[in-house]
Parts: sequence; C-alpha cells; structure tokens
Amino acid sequence: MTTLPVALDAFGPAALAAVVVAAYLVVGEPVVGHVLHRRFEGRLRTDAGARRSFYRRLLVLEWGLAVVASVVWLASPGVDAAAVGLVWPRGWPGPGTVVVVVVVLLFVVASTRQLRAGALLEAARSARRPGEGRHAEPPGQSTLALLPRTEGERRLFTLVGVTAGVCEEWLYRGFFLAVVAAVAGGPPTWVLVVVAAVAFGLAHAYQGRAGIVLTGVLGGVMALVYVDTGSLLLPVLLHALIDLRFLLVPASALPASVHEAGGPPGR
Repeated sequence: MTTLPVALDAFGPAALAAVVVAAYLVVGEPVVGHVLHRRFEGRLRTDAGARRSFYRRLLVLEWGLAVVASVVWLASPGVDAAAVGLVWPRGWPGPGTVVVVVVVLLFVVASTRQLRAGALLEAARSARRPGEGRHAEPPGQSTLALLPRTEGERRLFTLVGVTAGVCEEWLYRGFFLAVVAAVAGGPPTWVLVVVAAVAFGLAHAYQGRAGIVLTGVLGGVMALVYVDTGSLLLPVLLHALIDLRFLLVPASALPASVHEAGGPPGR
C-alpha cells in the first residue's frame, strides 16, 4: 500500500506549484492535446514527415512536463520517494488487483491479435455508410493517425511508448495522486482510483468518447496497481506494454488515415 501525504503542508513552499501542475494535468492537458493533435492531423495531408515530427514533439513535451513535476516534488520537504511511488514494490498485489491486471493483459493479447489480423482494415471499409459523405470520419481516426507505418516511425514510436509508460505514470499516478491525497486529506483508495481514471481519460479527449472511456479505465487500473503495491514500477511496465503492442502490427494491416493525402500505409 502506498503512503500518500494527507495534508498540503507536506509540499511546503512548493504547495502552490504542485496544485497548479496537478490542475494543468486535468484542465490544460486535454485542451493542449486536442490542439496539437488537430494540427498534426492537418499536417499529415501535406507533410510525409508529420508523424515523426509529432513523435519528437511528444517526447519533448512529456519529458519536459515530467521534469517540471520532478522539480516541484524535490522542493517539497514533506513528500518522500515512497509518497510518489519512486520505490520498489512493497509486496505482491492483492488478489483483486491481480485479477484486474490479468484481464488487462488478456485484452492486450486479444486486441493485438485482432489488429494483426486486419481488424482496422475491416473497420475502415465499413466505417462510411451510403449517404454519409466522403469526408465522414470513422471513430478512432485520431488514434489510427498516430500509429507508425514506416521503419523510421516505428523506431521513434518505441521511444514514445517507453516515454508514455515512464512519464505518464509519474505524472498521473505518482505526482498527481500525491497532490490529490494532500488536498483531500487522505481520501479512500477508491476515490483516488476514480480521480486518476477521470483525469487520465480527459487527457485523451482528442480520441473521442470511446477513447476517453478506454483510457480512463486503463488509468484506473494503473492507479489500482499503484496504490496496492506502493510503487510505480508495475504500472510503468504495464503502460509501456499496452502502448508498444502496436509495434507488432504490420503496416499492411493498417488502413491509410483519412487525414493523409493518400498512398499505401507503409510508404
């Protein structure tokens, strides 16, 4: 079980900065993410290197925000490493957490097999119904646009996947939940899990309603694993695994995004 702060005083002179960063994760990140992704999708129509450029921007933004949160934490005298999950797991997850993690892993395996079998291609063929117009955008296009096609994109996407596992778990589980617990005065575990799920889902608002729900559920699972083990280690590994599974999907199984000017996916 993780040891979270129970009062904002634990952050000392960094209390205000901690609240501001935490608030940004809930309010600012959804807005920034939406704007950046819409610009990226617009560039896909004319720039063959748009996806690689966007990956680099993600790396800079995520590591930059992680560094800011780290500086705030280091300036917080009453918040030790254990309070933000930067320790080895204190024990094995409980039975309930193990069941949840197994379900997530089964989902990862099943979804990866479906993607490799061309599930996205089939979905793209049936996405537009007669009368919808040629510019109708199927659900999930924002996520589809992010997936790598070329070898160069796959190499950068590997870094993005690892970065998401490390930085997002630090930001949305380690740092964010420490601030929430301090502001709320040590709330029950279920409250922390729900808050983490909502915040993480909103951060992926650019993916639409289905994306918010899916990432929200995954965010809740990561939070559950975190508070149960007292460490970010397992959530980081699980998060990275979920993101990196897309590397197992060949470009031939990915349809061209509606945001691209055209051409085969792997070009």
